[in-house]
Amino acid sequence: MRRVFLDANVLFSAAYRRDSGLRLWDLPETRLLTSAYTAEEARRNLDLPEQRTRLDALLDRTLLVAESTVPVPEGIDLPEKDQPILKAALAANATHLVTGDVRDFGRYFGRRLLGILIILPADLIRSRTGSRRSRTGSR
Repeated sequence: MRRVFLDANVLFSAAYRRDSGLRLWDLPETRLLTSAYTAEEARRNLDLPEQRTRLDALLDRTLLVAESTVPVPEGIDLPEKDQPILKAALAANATHLVTGDVRDFGRYFGRRLLGILIILPADLIRSRTGSRRSRTGSR
């Protein structure tokens, strides 16, 4: 089973519109994970009560994992605001980190970072079973 950590921008996008098209919660053999830090970041950026209600419903179907104080290993270049995301994914033994943050995670797309495959939401949806290569060339 895949253990997929969701970044705040993915949670935000899924909750923003009722028909967002992000069907991550319906993927087979997939356990979705996030952290309180990440969920709060998504919540802060949602303006409307119905969006926050949708976020709460999605979070009810997502395992909230513990934060981690372990430092990000040397050689990984991430802004300080993104380090808690990677650290929580590592602490949760995630197999994937799904993010739309091209600016900060883009150089890692399609690569394994400390054992975690960094991919776009569309790549996870396309992979379905995790057996096919994604558009970003996951290894």
